[in-house]
Amino acid sequence: MDARWTKKRGETEYGYKDHVVVCQKNKFVRDYEVTAANVHDSKVAVRLLKRTTKVGELAWEDAGYVGTEDELRANGIVPIVCEKGYRGHPLTEKQKENNRKKSSTRSRVEHVFGFMEQTMHGLIFRGVGIVRAKANIAMTNLVYNMCRLGQVVRLHKDWITTN
Repeated sequence: MDARWTKKRGETEYGYKDHVVVCQKNKFVRDYEVTAANVHDSKVAVRLLKRTTKVGELAWEDAGYVGTEDELRANGIVPIVCEKGYRGHPLTEKQKENNRKKSSTRSRVEHVFGFMEQTMHGLIFRGVGIVRAKANIAMTNLVYNMCRLGQVVRLHKDWITTN
């Protein structure tokens, strides 16, 4: 009932979208929001980052978030956004190199979705209504964090502090 259509890379998608803020160091989902699929990520990003990001903290974003930088800076968040090429104005080699450096950190978010899709088989929701979708996505994010905690305890015990 609340789901919407959108096109992504030439493919039609229908449903809901999980917008997340992921910790750069340990890849835990820090916060999330669920919307219809037609809502662009940049519309939700500032609201999510304001809730979870401390003043002076870095926010790594891909080229889809161009235009959010001023609002993030106004809230004390330091945006690091990949540059975007336009028709007739392709990226220079320097810009491409800068984007590669930024993407090496920013891509950690994609690992989260890759794990959810490949290991958890959790990116498909077959239900009616945004309330059920929100509950399903909340559980998916929670289970992902629990799986990630198991990995951190097993592989990176030094990341866990007892403060």
